[in-house]
Amino acid sequence: MLFCALSGEVPQTPTVSSKSGHIYERRLIEKYISENGTDPITGERLTEEDLIPIKTSSQAAPPRPATLTSIPVILHTLQNEWDALVLEQYTLKQQLNAVRQELSHSLYQCDAATRVAARLLKERDTAREALASVQATLGAPPSDTPPDVEMPAGGPEQSGPLPVDVDALIADTQQTCAALRHQEEKAKPPASYATANQIRNFTSKHTIPSLHSTSPVGIAALAVSSVYPTQFITGGNDNVVQVYDQETSKVLATLKGHTKKVNHNLKPRLVISGSVDKTVRIWSHDSSSGDFAPAHTVKIHKGEISGVAVHPTSTLLAVSSLDKSYSIHNLSTLQSIFHSSPAAAAYTSLSIHPDGALLALGTSQSTIHIYDVRAAALANGFHLAFPDTPSTVSVWDLRKTKKVTSFPLSGSDGAYKINKVRYDASSQFLGVSGPDLRIFAHKTWEELIKLEGGGEIVDFAFGREAHNIWAAVGREVKIWAEKDQ
Repeated sequence: MLFCALSGEVPQTPTVSSKSGHIYERRLIEKYISENGTDPITGERLTEEDLIPIKTSSQAAPPRPATLTSIPVILHTLQNEWDALVLEQYTLKQQLNAVRQELSHSLYQCDAATRVAARLLKERDTAREALASVQATLGAPPSDTPPDVEMPAGGPEQSGPLPVDVDALIADTQQTCAALRHQEEKAKPPASYATANQIRNFTSKHTIPSLHSTSPVGIAALAVSSVYPTQFITGGNDNVVQVYDQETSKVLATLKGHTKKVNHNLKPRLVISGSVDKTVRIWSHDSSSGDFAPAHTVKIHKGEISGVAVHPTSTLLAVSSLDKSYSIHNLSTLQSIFHSSPAAAAYTSLSIHPDGALLALGTSQSTIHIYDVRAAALANGFHLAFPDTPSTVSVWDLRKTKKVTSFPLSGSDGAYKINKVRYDASSQFLGVSGPDLRIFAHKTWEELIKLEGGGEIVDFAFGREAHNIWAAVGREVKIWAEKDQ
């Protein structure tokens, strides 16, 4: 017996689809084709020409419809309504199946999200326990927040002073350093300090190769420890900070956390790094285990970090950024105590005077801003060296607001691009790096020596008492010193 695939009833005028082979009541399938143009079962394209009538006994055929006023016509109208109801019921069944599938998919997603949330909560609790353990080891007060958080901008804006205790500490440091400097100006440098003749005899002593990864290649920042003369840190284009001991030829620590290249490094009591990812990360050293652990992350700037410097008090950190602002942070409490208002141009470099009272900031408009750290106001100071063009170094006497000297640099091909300008600790020697590294004598400005690194020297540092010089070239760190050292 034949049954219609739509109504499930015995068809009065059966027909079969030449494409799918399903049997339909002819009037039902023709209505469906006129509305949709497809096979209701397979969804394939279907026309009335694709329908093949099935021949049955003429005795089983229904009587021909009578006139419009007869009872058979009424029955025929009811039959049409029934056909419409059957088609609607079929459509509803299809929609019901689609809704069931969507609901099943949503329930699966909800279950997966619940599992992920539970896993993240477990990882968070584990991280908090690890943080509490690190803080207990460091002797720091416990905190409910993880270390990788934004420092709250709790300090006043540029028009206000620093906290009273910080202001007093800076004033005491300035007086002490000024007194020492005054004594040093009257006396010669310590007998153990390097002389100009010794620097003239510097030669390549050691090369440390293969630092950081090969892709992307290169060291972007270098800093030498003031406590351990053989230890230095490097920041690379591979987003990693490395602590290295030249005496033992070992990497003491590989510090990860930055998401972009590290272009500034400092190492007083802490390892501090500034990055293109707009953050400054601070790692603390555990003397018992010898490991470095994350202590804090400064995330208040909206532009790339262009400079970091530790104040002579060793308790304050200054940070400059391409977002046209600079900030000061307390390294003891790991809190932000000052964030300046936006300047007219982006700050591209930063340095703190050895007395601790003045802060120098270079801008993208080729100007230098000198601020009194305590008042956050422009002020005068002493000598300041900086590149006023890509290949020219100028030295200013800030007490007289007057340029002392200016000297251009040129390379073998005539061009010279300055990467770094830096004084040694005694301010006797001025170093300038670019295609090579040149050391000048302060006041006379005589070029004492030109050191070739075999590539672009992106950063350098004077060693203890200027008896050696460390420089970053590609993936290498080169060391120059006297021949007998």
